[in-house]
Amino acid sequence: MPRQLLRWYEAGWAVVRFDGVIVVAAVRVGGEVVPARAQMAATLGFHIILACMGIALPAIVLLAEFIGLRRPDEVALVLARRWSQAMGVLVAVGAVTGTVLSFEMGLLWPGLMRRYGAVLGLPFGIEGLFFFLEAIFTAIYLYGWRRLPGWTHWWTGVPIVISGILGAMSVIAVNAWMNQPGGFTVRDGRIVSVDTWQVFFNHAAIYEMPHMILAAYMVAGFSVAGVYAAGVLRGRRDRYHYTGFALGFVPAAVLAPVQIFVGDTAARAIARDQPVKFASMEYVARTSSHVPEWLGGVYASGHVYAGLKIPGLDSLLAGFSTGTKVTGWDSVPAAGRPPVVWLIHLCFDAMVGLGFLLLLAGLWALYAWWRHRRLPPQRLFWLLGAVSGLAAIVAMECGWVVTEVGRQPWVVYRLQTTTAAATTNGGVIVSLSIVLALYAVLGAATILIVQMMARRWRRRDAWEPAVPYGPPSGPQDQATARTRP
Repeated sequence: MPRQLLRWYEAGWAVVRFDGVIVVAAVRVGGEVVPARAQMAATLGFHIILACMGIALPAIVLLAEFIGLRRPDEVALVLARRWSQAMGVLVAVGAVTGTVLSFEMGLLWPGLMRRYGAVLGLPFGIEGLFFFLEAIFTAIYLYGWRRLPGWTHWWTGVPIVISGILGAMSVIAVNAWMNQPGGFTVRDGRIVSVDTWQVFFNHAAIYEMPHMILAAYMVAGFSVAGVYAAGVLRGRRDRYHYTGFALGFVPAAVLAPVQIFVGDTAARAIARDQPVKFASMEYVARTSSHVPEWLGGVYASGHVYAGLKIPGLDSLLAGFSTGTKVTGWDSVPAAGRPPVVWLIHLCFDAMVGLGFLLLLAGLWALYAWWRHRRLPPQRLFWLLGAVSGLAAIVAMECGWVVTEVGRQPWVVYRLQTTTAAATTNGGVIVSLSIVLALYAVLGAATILIVQMMARRWRRRDAWEPAVPYGPPSGPQDQATARTRP
């Protein structure tokens, strides 16, 4: 296809041949764009929760087992074994939903893969290798509870944690590249060379990778803590529930201030690299200095309704000075702006607000421990702990909405529009309906299985024996074995 016609096609216009003459039809293609985006959003929004568990839950399990072996602590060992069973279920379900996503990349976005598959193939391939490694060692870890000595078994879980982090970095590298593309050479409309290092560690990856991995650990930690906080609220004030809460809550709370710092750095990088996205996040309609910060509010017809305005704060946050000039969305034509700015802004505010709420919960626990060497006894704290997992999940989902919707109308920033990348085949609405139904059943089944496991664990609390390992292989394992009844 000639270069000019290729540009027309990527802009979303139909290119047809009529009596041997190529005609650029004045009709937009891409009627399947909206359902394709809806299907991708639904599957990604469901899978990302399971992905967070696959990335971070193994580390929490290993932390519990480490404490159980080191002290030794039978309660921590029982928690580690039970959590590993739940981890196996979540990894299995995540594998199914992740496979669906990999097929959707080609089925829903053929224009993206046809044009930039040579660039994106390597990070996707690397992620596949780490996923297989993670799955293999997950099976070894689960199988080894009754067959391996204590510390040997613990070390079989370390590759799960490493593979989860490196696999997540590979997937995030793809999304970061879509935000800041580079590292490839185009000749005659085709990609002829790819700089692997620049693709994998692009400008956006520097902040996206730590931001998402920290979010995964916060989602997993606070979700685990929320389960045991709910148990404490129901009157189960025993060492088992307090230990389960602390093993999830403490790591996540420690990471909360780090996440806020990384997010603040990422926001300033977005203001520099994707100014229109940043303008949508902060309601900056016109390029100017002394830009106010809007907390909440809905933007409509050139006005912000029901929002709290803080003069000059947005410029201060963007460049450490109220005189900092912030680029507004008036810098691009209307067709180059995100479609729903109020959604982006409210999701950004929700993400930041929930992050600070979780930070407050961590500071509350730290203060109580510093003063009284115990967790806060107030019911309000345990209510906050019970909803902390949901708060972390909502904050993470809102962050992805900001990232993906804020990049629109581009799928590859300033290189390919979402319309050009989407499939032109029909039937996407049908596949969307099927996927929504299947994921609803899959989600309900996953929750039901985990609840059944929890009820079985509660029945066994009174008589469950110590965690069985294989024959002791060293002094540390022998010391652990001697402490068991």
